[in-house]
Formats: sequence, C-alpha cells, structure tokens
Amino acid sequence: MSENTRVVKAAGIVGAATLLSRILGFIRDAVIAWFFGAGLSSDAFIAAFRIPNLLRRLFAEGSLSSAFIPVFTQYMVHRGQPEAFDLARSAFRLLGLLLMIVSTGGILLSPWIVKLVAPGFVADKYSLTVLLTRLMFPYIFFIGLVALCMGILNVLGHFSAPALAPVLLNISIIGSVLLISPALSVPAVGLAVGVLIGGVLQLSIQMPALWRKGFRFWGTAPWRHPGLKQVGILMVPIIFGGAVYQINIVIGTLLGSMLAEGSVSYLYFADRLVQFPLGVFAIAAATAVLPSLSRQAASGDFNALKNTFGQALKLVFFLSIPAMVGLIVLRGPIVELLFQRGQFDAAATRLTAQALLYYSLGLWAFSAVRIVAATFFAMQDTRTPVKMAGLSILANIILGLFLMKPFAHGGLALATSLASVLNLGLLVLSL
Repeated sequence: MSENTRVVKAAGIVGAATLLSRILGFIRDAVIAWFFGAGLSSDAFIAAFRIPNLLRRLFAEGSLSSAFIPVFTQYMVHRGQPEAFDLARSAFRLLGLLLMIVSTGGILLSPWIVKLVAPGFVADKYSLTVLLTRLMFPYIFFIGLVALCMGILNVLGHFSAPALAPVLLNISIIGSVLLISPALSVPAVGLAVGVLIGGVLQLSIQMPALWRKGFRFWGTAPWRHPGLKQVGILMVPIIFGGAVYQINIVIGTLLGSMLAEGSVSYLYFADRLVQFPLGVFAIAAATAVLPSLSRQAASGDFNALKNTFGQALKLVFFLSIPAMVGLIVLRGPIVELLFQRGQFDAAATRLTAQALLYYSLGLWAFSAVRIVAATFFAMQDTRTPVKMAGLSILANIILGLFLMKPFAHGGLALATSLASVLNLGLLVLSL
C-alpha cells in the first residue's frame, strides 16, 4: 500500500469516527442549550470546561502525540518493536505520575485559574465556575493517557479506537444532562460529573486495541528511558506550535468574559460549528498523515515526504473550502436548526451566527495549519512552529482588543481567524 493510499484510508477511518463524534457533540450542545440556555450556568460550565478541554486538545490533538509519534516511529524503524515498547511503557509510568500532580495542582489552584481565564466573572458566576473547574480537572489525567495510547496505536496502524474516544465523552455528557442534572440543586454540576465519567470510558476503550497489538503495560522498562528526553524536548515547544488555534480560542473566552453576558456562550457554540469540519477533515488528515511523515523523515526519504505533504494539503483544501462557504452562507439557519429551542432564543441565534461568520472566514487556514505543523513535527523541528505561534498569539491579542469594541464578540472571532491566516503564511514561507 502506498503512503498516499495509507493516509487516505486512515483519514477516512478517523474522519468517519470524528463525524460520529461531532454529530453527538452537536446533540450534546443542543441538549445543553435547551436545558441551560445562554446565561450564567452555561457561561460558567463553558469557561470551566475550556481549561481541561484546552489541555485535552493540547495533549490528544497536539503536543504529546506530535512529540511521541516521531520518536516512537524512529525507535520502531531503527531499533525494533521491543525497544519501542519499552519507550512506551516508560512514557506511561512517567506521564501517569505527572498527570496526577497536574490534576491535584489544578484542583487546588482553581480559584486563581478561573480569575486568569475568565477575569470578568464575579459573585455567583465566579463561584460556580471555580466549583466546576475543580470537579473537571481530573479529566486531564485520563485524557493524557488516552493521547499516549493514540500515539502508540496510530504508529502501529490502528486508528479507530482513539478516534472513537470522543464519542464516549459526548454520550456521557448528554446522559448527565438528562439524568443527573435535573436531580441536583446545582444542575451544572451534573455536566462536570459527565465529563469525568467520559474520561474513564475514553481510556477504557483503548486497552483491548493495545492488547491485540501485543503491547503489555507490565513489561520491564526503565523509568528514565533515553527516548523520553527526546520526547520531552519536542513536546514543550509543540504545545505552542501545534495548538495556536486552541490558545487563541481561550484568549477569546478571556476577552469575551468582559463583554455582555452570553458572549462566552455565543463564541462557544459558533466554535463548535467550526470544529465540525475542522475535526472531520483537518484533524483527521493531520492525525493520519503524521505517522507516514514520521516514517519518511526517519528513513530520510524527503522527496516522498514532500509528496505526502502536498497530497494531504490538497485533500484538506478540497474539503475545507466548500465547508467554509457553506457555513458562511447558511450560518443563520444552521444555528437556528441546531440550537434554537428552550432557553436558546432568536436573539441568541442571531448573535451566535454573527460569531460563526467570522470564525468561518478562517476555516481554510485553521485546517491547513494542522498539516503544515505536522510536517515540521515529523522532521522534529519544533523551533519554527513555536516562533510563528508566538507571533500569531500576539496578533490575536492585539486584534481582539482592537476589534472587540466595534464588533463585540464577533470581533474576537474575527481576530482568531486573522491570526490563524498570519500563522499559516509564516509557516508556509518557512517550510
């Protein structure tokens, strides 16, 4: 099987699973909008969930997988599967310990984290956001280990179990809104419980697939495997180089908390709609292409690497540009169809559609950045994406502060799109 065929097949598997996850994600958001509307409770949950969700995307779709896959592939190509599995076991032990420390620290520091992420929240909204943040922070422990499972399985040619993991999270949150929240004096707490249950389920589904591939957790392996240092060196800068969009979204949440009530919710629901094609097409393609690019980089076949990169970028543009046009033209009816019910009224639909317009303008750039960044990571070049990411984040902050005055929350969405276009242009020139 050629690498291009392998990438397309893997992208199809990941894209199909992501499509199912996104459909359930919309059902999840529609249920949340129906039950909570766009007000205090939804703002608090969305702001609180931004924190573990950002960490999820940085790990599951960003730094950990992007740093681990090239190194794990290098060991597979040059030293064989037993040595590569030793690296993986060492990574599980060290990562598990670090994630326990991060989760504990997040619980203890939640009041200060919320002040940083949502400085405009006060009184009851602030207290509720702190409570939800504390309840959901342990989610990062489970999803961090899921990300490591994804890296191992993708290199071994298995993509379905990691791609299906978000499906379980969405089902868990939907169930919590319908079954747990109505029975609680603080209904939003049910959402946090659903997130934790989803994390446990996401990790559990990876175990049978790892077993079938011959991986055993209890094998002998050093705590400080030499490959871990290489992974760590790559991972820290990749956090910034590969997750600019997510960081910029959090900046939008921060600035949106200073605007009228509901602004955070409008941005969130609009972002969820953009995440649909972004996840089904761009993230699926980037997930599928990274192992192939890493194999070609490890073997020094850069002509093949350039060909694989070009095919992946064409595939992403072929799918994302029509999706962008569709979202722009049909933004109002789409938001109305998916969300306008219960407490989510016509005014919320109009304001969410406004944010969707400006996010959609940058969809092609959001998508292409995933492929370009994956190419740098496959070659274990993290310095270039970090430099460009820093400029993009700075541009987003400046543009957000400038545009939020005339365009309110829509200006924050537009700033995110413009910053992503800048990031893509700088990365392509460097590549």
